[in-house]
Amino acid sequence: MENCKKYERQYFMPPKFEYDWVKKDYVDAPPIWCSVDLRDGNQALIEPMSLDEKLEFFQLLVDVGFKEIEVGFPAASETEYQFMRTLIEKDMIPDDVTVQVLTQAREHIIKRTFEAVQGAPHAVIHVYNSTSVAQREQVFKKDKEQVKQIAIDGAKLLKQLADQTEGNFTFEYSPESFSGTEVDYAVDVCNAVLDVWQPTKDKKVIINIPTTVENAMPHVFAGQVEYVDKNLKYRDGVVLSLHPHNDRGCGVATAEMGFGSFCIFSIILPFGSVCKSCAGVIYCRKRHRRDEAWRCRNGWRA
Repeated sequence: MENCKKYERQYFMPPKFEYDWVKKDYVDAPPIWCSVDLRDGNQALIEPMSLDEKLEFFQLLVDVGFKEIEVGFPAASETEYQFMRTLIEKDMIPDDVTVQVLTQAREHIIKRTFEAVQGAPHAVIHVYNSTSVAQREQVFKKDKEQVKQIAIDGAKLLKQLADQTEGNFTFEYSPESFSGTEVDYAVDVCNAVLDVWQPTKDKKVIINIPTTVENAMPHVFAGQVEYVDKNLKYRDGVVLSLHPHNDRGCGVATAEMGFGSFCIFSIILPFGSVCKSCAGVIYCRKRHRRDEAWRCRNGWRA
């Protein structure tokens, strides 16, 4: 019996697959590392970290040398909310460190998030909505235009609340479940968000491309990222980011092959999302041993 034939591929190749990334035989610039241990990692624990544990972990990440740290999902619980408020009110965020918070593209969640980050010296507000075929058809029961409108409405609300809230904010958007989304459609949604934010070279935003469920070989993701890179609007005003997961054990390869971007989300020792996020310490040890254009300081930071 050939049971494998009953399964269909869950990923989509880009309309144009050029393989230009193959011509690059080494990485010639360091990425910006963003730790997601406090959010992506914490959400997978049977008993999530307490406020004191999160504060201790945050200080560890600062001591390690991370300059971008995703601290949590403030609207998810009172602990998450109070953690963000404590970092701000006790002045625990160093001048050279940017914190990041996550929010769904839903009005009440976005509003609660901005309450949490009020007064932040510099915070990335990361908004997302799922764009995959499965989510559109089975969860949202909406068509492509309706799902794109969710992203547009979220982007508009971020811009509005940022103008009304004390603090220094950068915007970020993710087409969640990108790995199950038609690549050209994902780009269309991202560009619609960018049209709202109107980024410039001096005021950049972040577009994050996640392998929410790793369902293809690493070179497929690299080709998808290349298509995104070449077809995003306002490219000089966009930091392209990767969030590699490790469902198939290919998280490090996915990160390196897709590394035309300049930001990588990682977990130091991945215990999050069922241990599926890219292990930063493994990736950077690999880069360190390759002895190429840069070396990782403190074991895992460029």
